[in-house]
Amino acid sequence: MTRPTRGRLARYGFAEADGGARAADLLGPDGLGLWRLDEQEPTDEAAGELLAALSRAANPDLALRQLHRLVEAERRTAEKPVVLDALAADPGLLRRLVAVLGASSALGDHLVANPHQWAVLATEADGLAPRADGRLDLAAAARLTAATGPVPVLRQAYRLALLRIAAADLTGGRGLEQTMAALSGLADATLAAAYDIAVEELPEGTPRPRLAVVAMGKCGGDELNYVSDVDVIFVAAGDEDLGAATLVATRLIHVCGLVAWPVDAALRPEGNRGPLVRTLASHLAYYRRWARTWEFQALLKARPAAGDLALAGEWIDELAPLVWTAAERPEAVEDVRAMRRKIIDNIPPKELEREIKRGPGGLRDIEFAVQLLQLVHGRGDESLRAPGTIPALRALVTGGYVGRADGEALLRGYRFLRGVEHRLQLQGLRRTHTVPTEPAALRWLAAALGYAATPGRSAVEEFRAEWVTHATEVRRLHAKLLYRPLLESVARVPAEGLRLTPEAARHRLEILGFADPAGALRHLQALTGGVSRTAAIQRTLLPVLLSEFADAPEPDRGLLNYRQVSEKLGSTPWYLRLLRDSGPVARRLARVLSSSRYAADLLAREPEALRLLAEDTELTPRPREVLGEGFTAAAARHDDPVEATRAVRALRRRELVRLACADVLSRAGALAPLTPRTADGGGRVPTLADVGAVGRALSDVADATLAAALRTARAAQPGPPGLRFAVIGMGRLGGCESNYLSDADVLFVYDPPSGADEGATAAAAHAIAEELRRLLSAPAPDPPLGVDADLRPEGRQGPLVRSLAAYAQYYARWSKVWEAQALLRARFVCGDADLGAEFEAMVDPVRYPADGLTREQVVEIRRIKARVETERLPRGADPATHTKLGRGGLADVEWAVQLLQLRHAGRLAALRGTGTLAALAAARDAGLVDPDDAAEMAAGWTLAAQVRNALMLVRGRAGDQLPRHGVELAGVVRLLGGDDPGEFLDEYLRAGRRSRAAMERVLDAPA
Repeated sequence: MTRPTRGRLARYGFAEADGGARAADLLGPDGLGLWRLDEQEPTDEAAGELLAALSRAANPDLALRQLHRLVEAERRTAEKPVVLDALAADPGLLRRLVAVLGASSALGDHLVANPHQWAVLATEADGLAPRADGRLDLAAAARLTAATGPVPVLRQAYRLALLRIAAADLTGGRGLEQTMAALSGLADATLAAAYDIAVEELPEGTPRPRLAVVAMGKCGGDELNYVSDVDVIFVAAGDEDLGAATLVATRLIHVCGLVAWPVDAALRPEGNRGPLVRTLASHLAYYRRWARTWEFQALLKARPAAGDLALAGEWIDELAPLVWTAAERPEAVEDVRAMRRKIIDNIPPKELEREIKRGPGGLRDIEFAVQLLQLVHGRGDESLRAPGTIPALRALVTGGYVGRADGEALLRGYRFLRGVEHRLQLQGLRRTHTVPTEPAALRWLAAALGYAATPGRSAVEEFRAEWVTHATEVRRLHAKLLYRPLLESVARVPAEGLRLTPEAARHRLEILGFADPAGALRHLQALTGGVSRTAAIQRTLLPVLLSEFADAPEPDRGLLNYRQVSEKLGSTPWYLRLLRDSGPVARRLARVLSSSRYAADLLAREPEALRLLAEDTELTPRPREVLGEGFTAAAARHDDPVEATRAVRALRRRELVRLACADVLSRAGALAPLTPRTADGGGRVPTLADVGAVGRALSDVADATLAAALRTARAAQPGPPGLRFAVIGMGRLGGCESNYLSDADVLFVYDPPSGADEGATAAAAHAIAEELRRLLSAPAPDPPLGVDADLRPEGRQGPLVRSLAAYAQYYARWSKVWEAQALLRARFVCGDADLGAEFEAMVDPVRYPADGLTREQVVEIRRIKARVETERLPRGADPATHTKLGRGGLADVEWAVQLLQLRHAGRLAALRGTGTLAALAAARDAGLVDPDDAAEMAAGWTLAAQVRNALMLVRGRAGDQLPRHGVELAGVVRLLGGDDPGEFLDEYLRAGRRSRAAMERVLDAPA
């Protein structure tokens, strides 16, 4: 009884069931004679080698069937078939022929139809594999075919060359790039041969035209695949050549269609509606006047292919200046993006996820990203002007335009996708880019690509997993590169601005308005000197940043600040990558560094905080509770109070960077960080939309800092058990209207435990307050948070800390009206919350007197107001533009509002708030202030507060005086979203006058 045939043959990869019986028939005595049916073994060692080779084919059954058909075809045409003997004698031939037969049914069919042509795959006499570089061997084709005539011979020569390329590809003799180059070389040779045939067929007496055939698309990029249209453009030298050139071009298209593939001339001017052949001059006229962005994008791959190669080179050289300025068109970058979206939209939905060429995460994603980067950056860097995707991508990585990791991921994705495309097309020599869904076809594809089953996963699953990985990464990087905001900025820089040679840079710096071009040039040379990757990336970034710096009143300072930050972070791997790749970071950084000394100084001390510029969410103020928890947790990690406070101050510094950058950018147009879209579809607004939000956010940071410092101080100076201690905010802190350089105006209050010694308790509370002030006033690389307790009873002459009872006694017996006015801002900040609430309840009758103010108290407030204006306004200050004490400024409005609160909050609870604008709105709603006067005061206060903050951001130091001219005025105006300093100053003066008049009407109103 014989053993089952199927099981023994299955080990060679042949199909089970009926297919196994079929394999036995083909291999047995009545077939190829390679298998002994009785012993179920190969007939000899050579047969075993052949069976092993068949088992390694992409489809062993297909390879066997095609080999059997080939032997049968030989038997019909010769006395004895020789292919099996040749396979036994030539291991190289065995590998190549079986690989082709198992991977391409179309090439197998060709060999069956031409049974002697397998010999072109035989190993050469020198032991090397046959040449597979795409050259045509017309003589060999003529010998190996019975056909006559130039076109049939060319067809056979093309198929022989294609056969050799496929064999080398399938057996690892040539890599992907070599295979693409060989296929492109074969296309060039075929075009040249068809060109010669067409010229030879011209009517007798017709002069030979000067006609160039320019390769475009994948052929032009030396990255042709197995089955594709070959894109070309025909160029005639002059009008006298047009007639004959059109005949040649038409015949060339026809010949190539018969021989190999369709020739597509649709990329020519006007597409299929335009003439097939144009003169060089006509081409230039069209591209100069009518060409769209996609047409210049297509020209990136233009390459001489056939015909008059010198004319083709001249055509490319003439068009080059137009190609390399196309990206400067305002719509160019968006045109490329829109074209990519249009391609995806035109894919049938059922094919979208299976399309490896046009679909998301496919080849087009890589090609469009690379080509857009070429168009934008290639204007100034000629190393990027490579027609092929892989060379161009490598140049982009080398030049620092694409990160190494991103570039490698795109190269891996490109190679994978092109490999899949090649195997799909090679199977039936059919133009396809869609991964099949049929299980058998998927198994063949996975095998053709070299995938094998692993424990728990089939070869198809292995293939799918890698495909998903590559497609996902390609899709991500496509979005990252194609939609990189820096592209539009680079595209707006003139081409000469991208070439940072010393002379060109000096000239550009002068044009951009740098006050010291020589000094700026030294900064540029320090940043871009050398051949390091860091210098290369800086050369990419700086042309854009220089344009941003130039928009600021002091471009030189912006560049200097950028150099300082770069030198601190230059060796940090993420820094330049962040600027190049991450959204609007580079332009945001340039805006911040050129607009604000305050923010620039913070970034110089905390350069890693510039990561905050990458995401809008990172430029959003943190909630008060989150800040408090974070600051307190940071302090709790340290036993040493100095280290604990240093950690808290570092967090405060980072929050100040966050707020300063968000504030600077809030009116910077497209650079402004925006809030997320609301659930109801509401619009997005800047994360720091107004000066009120800035004041609240800065006060929240101060609150969190004080809370963490108080915890640390109490740990260092614990005091008696049960001692309650609280910090009360006053002034701008109490009103949640802090600015960037505000001190923290506070009162310290304690409550002794029952039965404790009053003197010891007071000393302990005083030690806590002094420790808190000491810790926060220690020298550190950040803006100080001064703790000012001068608003306490008796001022500096009084004790620093009082008990709740002592405060109550003082305010009941000795309080002046100005102290009641100061208490209008009092609110609990940190410490014992119950004690804070008790303090607020205790001072409510003082600051919100039930009967309002007496006439004498109103007069006293007016007298003090006049005295403040006279004595506290700095000598030489301009009262019209002093934001704090000037006409219609902060103090004017605050005194008017506080007078209303003192007079009416005892009976109107709505007035009982610490914020100026909220109290003013409540007074308006209660009918205490004319609505127009309320609006004028709100506008005056808001503008003065905005200008005061802007002055601090621009100068980097405290200041209340708005200058009437100069770079500081221009900086303030730019920061607040204005254009004309003169107009802005007029508006400020107008708002101040109106606010002042409204304030006087409120202050002078009868009691």
